Amino acid sequence: MQRISSNMNNRNTQSNLRLQESRLNKVNNQIGSQQKIQQLRDDPIAAGHLVRYQSYVNRINNFEKNAKTLSDEFSLREGYMNDSLQIMQRIRELAVTGANGIYNQDDLKNMAMEVDELLKQLVQNANAVNADGNSLFAGTNTKATAFDIEMGNVEGSGIPLIQNLRYNGNIESNQVEVDENKYLVNDNSGVKTFWAENQMIFGARDATQWQASGDSVISIDGVEVEISQGDNVYALISKINDSGAAVKASLDPVRNALNFETTDARQLWVNDIQGSSLYELGIIKDSSQKPPYNFGDGVRVSGGSMFDSVIAFRNALLAGDQESIGGRVLGTIDLGIDNLVTRIAKNGAEYERAQLNATRNSKVALDVTQMIAREGDLDFTKAVTDMKMLDYTNQATLSQAGKMYSSTLLNYMR
Repeated sequence: MQRISSNMNNRNTQSNLRLQESRLNKVNNQIGSQQKIQQLRDDPIAAGHLVRYQSYVNRINNFEKNAKTLSDEFSLREGYMNDSLQIMQRIRELAVTGANGIYNQDDLKNMAMEVDELLKQLVQNANAVNADGNSLFAGTNTKATAFDIEMGNVEGSGIPLIQNLRYNGNIESNQVEVDENKYLVNDNSGVKTFWAENQMIFGARDATQWQASGDSVISIDGVEVEISQGDNVYALISKINDSGAAVKASLDPVRNALNFETTDARQLWVNDIQGSSLYELGIIKDSSQKPPYNFGDGVRVSGGSMFDSVIAFRNALLAGDQESIGGRVLGTIDLGIDNLVTRIAKNGAEYERAQLNATRNSKVALDVTQMIAREGDLDFTKAVTDMKMLDYTNQATLSQAGKMYSSTLLNYMR
């Protein structure tokens, strides 16, 4: 039973007006934000989906950005590599010309001048940087100049020339995420791109009596190999060959020393991470020395870079040594060209994969955006209609309230 009093109409009208204003305010907020869900209690299930979709689309956009950035770097790097290939092709033409035996000493010296300029351009390409000032061919040590130049006097030249180059980068690579837990490897080591021959390391000590005195870890071309206490050289060789590193270890049949050979054209990096196994075997000086210039005394190293082959070619031209030009020099130049072509092909394949990932992520982001719109976006037509109906109802309520406020208890006593 309701008690009838003079304030009843006023209280009921005020309550209904507040309820209508709340509904109208909710619709106005939805229209202003273009979002259907203003509070989690409006639609808990849709709100849960919406949060997950928005988080996912943000990750997808980051993946797309990563893939595009990586493809830009691959494209920039390919330009310098193609230019280096053209330089090497020109150097090969000069090598074939200089090895035919019809040119005199002065002619060969003139060729050497062009070869030296081509060498400078090759070094310039190897030390190239991107728009951010990061080295393109220094591994993850992007703030360092990839190759340092060492000048020296060369017989037949009256001015100092490039005599040697030392690598300042590293052989580490970055992994760039382009999908959920899926990565593309950005491997830009200069001692892989600008190398000519498979490198071989010949140890200087008899390793047949060696035995690991404790557990240790060594690094072979960036791959860690664990050595257990009591392992001998044969167990070590087996572990290295099974490690997945691009290196083949063996025991020298004559000197009984530990030897290494890379499986493709690259500079070999070896060092002790834990323990001193490689130091004990005489391969490296000690763990304080960093690769790749840490080989022990007496260790012989074979296999050089493209720079080494071009320097040897220039020096042979200055010395008039046509026999060397037509033999080892021309052979190493061909090996350098072959390796550079392989690296360009690998870079191009990685570029295409990065582009495919960027395209796919763009499509996925569009699909997820549609899902977000379905769950959270406002049906504008329905919202405007609802707003007009609520506004009309509110006006009607106010009009009716104006008529009822004049009523008193006496109206019910007639």
